Amino acid sequence: MDLLAIAENTVKVILLLGLPSLIVSMVIGLLISIFQAVTQVSDASLTFVPKMILVSVFILITLPWIGDSMNQYTHDLWDLILEFGGQ
Repeated sequence: MDLLAIAENTVKVILLLGLPSLIVSMVIGLLISIFQAVTQVSDASLTFVPKMILVSVFILITLPWIGDSMNQYTHDLWDLILEFGGQ
């Protein structure tokens, strides 16, 4: 495995860990925007506070999976360092 493959795997892990939270944030924002359009309520805190709370709850729920993924990727990187160091 070369440096380009390591960088590619790093980007894949970043996307895999960050994308679910971003999708949840987008869905919540869409639902709140629809609610604001229907009720004609235009308050800035109405979009920010629920998004922040629900994304934080989502991250707390998925934290074990995120930690396991990061732990596995870190072990893989250390194995690669040992493999390259042994040559």
